[in-house]
Amino acid sequence: MTTDSTEERVLAAVRERRERVNAALDEDLPLVEPERLWEASRYLLKAGGKRLRPTVSLLVAEAIADVPPLSVDYRQFPALDGGEVDVMAGALSLEVIQSFTLIHDDIMDDDALRRGVPAVHEAYDVDTAILAGDTLYSTAFEIMAETGAAPANALEAMRMLANTCTRICEGQALDVEFEHRTEVLPEEYLEMIESKTAVLYGDAAATPGILLGADEAVVDALSDYGIHSGTAFQIQDDVLDLTVPSKHLGKQRGSDLVENKETLITLHARQQGVDVDGLVDAEDAESLTDEAVESAVETLHEAGSIEYAREKARSLVEQSKADLDALPDNEARSLLEDLAEYLISRGY
Repeated sequence: MTTDSTEERVLAAVRERRERVNAALDEDLPLVEPERLWEASRYLLKAGGKRLRPTVSLLVAEAIADVPPLSVDYRQFPALDGGEVDVMAGALSLEVIQSFTLIHDDIMDDDALRRGVPAVHEAYDVDTAILAGDTLYSTAFEIMAETGAAPANALEAMRMLANTCTRICEGQALDVEFEHRTEVLPEEYLEMIESKTAVLYGDAAATPGILLGADEAVVDALSDYGIHSGTAFQIQDDVLDLTVPSKHLGKQRGSDLVENKETLITLHARQQGVDVDGLVDAEDAESLTDEAVESAVETLHEAGSIEYAREKARSLVEQSKADLDALPDNEARSLLEDLAEYLISRGY
């Protein structure tokens, strides 16, 4: 578990890189004509976000180059062959893809809010939101094409980005399919969140390795780091939905249960014979009481399901830290280890 000082260190590292990423986003995604389309495209990016994925990319670059954090211009970063690479562009492309997926997810799920503001399709309209998502998708590849990496490395980074987008769609399709199935195994759920969520962390970690010319074994280990820590991150989100007070969570605690959303917790509970569908009796999240949530959580604790999810997340984080053995032992690598711990230790 992270200590207070470690958490402060991680949050400082994220904050320092978030400021640089935000400035770079303004440069690479200017507000141009047609203005309404680009306003909608930039809307969620301007609404905030932790910038965890680009932070992972920038820290990995610093670890590979074995340079002190924040000591080198990310736009002119030293590649292993002696050249220079714009690793910020690589990091930005992943954040732009993330925003694209959020826009389309909100349309599919008919979610009204995102990051505390109306979703893009609510703030504008569905047609504009679809176009904004498509614009971000194509723009991400344009940005990735401007890294200045060696041609073979640049091509491989583009290939990985395309494969990542395909896997995200596959993960989303599985998520939709699960809603209509009578039985989903925990292993299938893990496969789904790896594709839908964690693969983008894997790409964020592997891309700087590709762009800078690291060995294939190093790139593979970095991808594993991102996938393992990203999967743990999603599992922890499922735990937090049940264990964190609504005022800190930013939404109604236990809302996943009302929406009949399958998680690693509920799937494990079903295997233990728990009537998951009958855990709460509420039409919507607004009518869900704290007493009902407490009762449901107590049942899930008794089944060992919450602890099962926590142990799985812990195991994945330990794997992710072992993946970092492929990197030099330096401060940036240490921050990546701490970041993986933070992803499952945060309690809001």
